[in-house]
Amino acid sequence: MNKRKRLFSLICAICIFSCSCGLGKTTPSADKPIVLGFSQLGDESTWRSQNSRSIISAAEEAGIKIMFDDAMQDPENQIKAIRSFIAYKVDVIAFSPLVETGWDTVLGEAKAAGIPVIIVDRMIDTEDDSLYTCALCSDFDLEGRHAGQFLLDKYRYTEQPIKIVELAGTIDSTPAIGRYEGFRSVISSDSKFEVIFSACGDFMLSKGREIMQQVLELYDPEEIDVLYSHNDDMTFGAIEVMREAGIEPGKDIVIISVDATQRIIDYLRAGTVNCVIECNPNSGPQLMELAKKIVAGEEVEKQIYIKELVFDENSNFNKIADRGY
Repeated sequence: MNKRKRLFSLICAICIFSCSCGLGKTTPSADKPIVLGFSQLGDESTWRSQNSRSIISAAEEAGIKIMFDDAMQDPENQIKAIRSFIAYKVDVIAFSPLVETGWDTVLGEAKAAGIPVIIVDRMIDTEDDSLYTCALCSDFDLEGRHAGQFLLDKYRYTEQPIKIVELAGTIDSTPAIGRYEGFRSVISSDSKFEVIFSACGDFMLSKGREIMQQVLELYDPEEIDVLYSHNDDMTFGAIEVMREAGIEPGKDIVIISVDATQRIIDYLRAGTVNCVIECNPNSGPQLMELAKKIVAGEEVEKQIYIKELVFDENSNFNKIADRGY
């Protein structure tokens, strides 16, 4: 049923595209809007849902026709979608890659067709950076370093060992790699910090629950000082398990989470979590601006980072704006 739903959605998008834009590849004009083919990796989290809404609404506001495809956490579906965009001769292709590798062939096809490609949110691993025009991403390594710095500051005057459990994101994805490596690059400066457990939770609440249950089977709660979670949804799952086990999150176990959804900010205000690293999902307007510049033949920077903030237990909560998601 999921495959049928995806196919139906893609067919509808293609039909809309065909009727409004025609099948010939021509330069967009005032009466012929830019057509953007966008492959979203899935809908695994609150953050991802907001990211999709931002892109779709920004396209509408910018007068850009969008062919939007949900890959449902499958890179093969993304490759198929990109090939569909190439076949229908869109003006620009953008996609959020589920994993970093495996894109050279299909992006080579887009390059051969003369269609520029924008990488959004996550990066790809390729030796040929001419396969994409630019990348609009978060600085995931910096997010990890922010998390590590919070611990250095919090435990600056503590001498005893600090035991850390890590809920990591999807294996081989750019956010998971950056948040893993950036975090360790900072805490490695102090030998009292030790990651005693790390497992992939695919950025999903259900897996956050599952992994935290495994952790509490392996360790007594008193052996765990910190939970570092690569996204809010996994954090929510872990918090549910802690509460069921009689653990007070934010006090018995210090919690660091990445994303900054409204719910996690509410938890920060309540003392349920201790530090929140923002990963800004509202990249839609910047993406549309880039698409317009590229189609107009303007030069754009190869790597563009989205501005992001850090909130922690010492922040002025009155200055944290409502997140909107």
